[in-house]
Amino acid sequence: MFDSVRTVMTFALDPEASARWWGELLDAPVQVDVSDAGDVYAWVETGGVEIGFHPADDERNPRGGSPVVYWGVADVDRVRERLLAAGCEHHRGPLVVGPGRRIAQVRDPFGTVVGIEGP
Repeated sequence: MFDSVRTVMTFALDPEASARWWGELLDAPVQVDVSDAGDVYAWVETGGVEIGFHPADDERNPRGGSPVVYWGVADVDRVRERLLAAGCEHHRGPLVVGPGRRIAQVRDPFGTVVGIEGP
């Protein structure tokens, strides 16, 4: 029924700034689309997944209304430290959730909670 995840969209107060921050961190080019009304949708692609940033709107697209996406990583501690050094804030973890499986969450500089999962 489902194939792989293709797009993860989050809602941001400044979609282009969010995409540029993640693009720099992931060494990925930023794509920007501006609607006729001036709304900006910006995104980067990594690992075959589009990470999109849509304008937050309290009525239709509230910031923080999305589920937390967990990225698979080879070393939770190393990636967490890199994210913190890049400007993220600690949110929770690292936690052991199963044999050889740990998770942690950080909040990026734009308020989006991001999870990492691995050993």
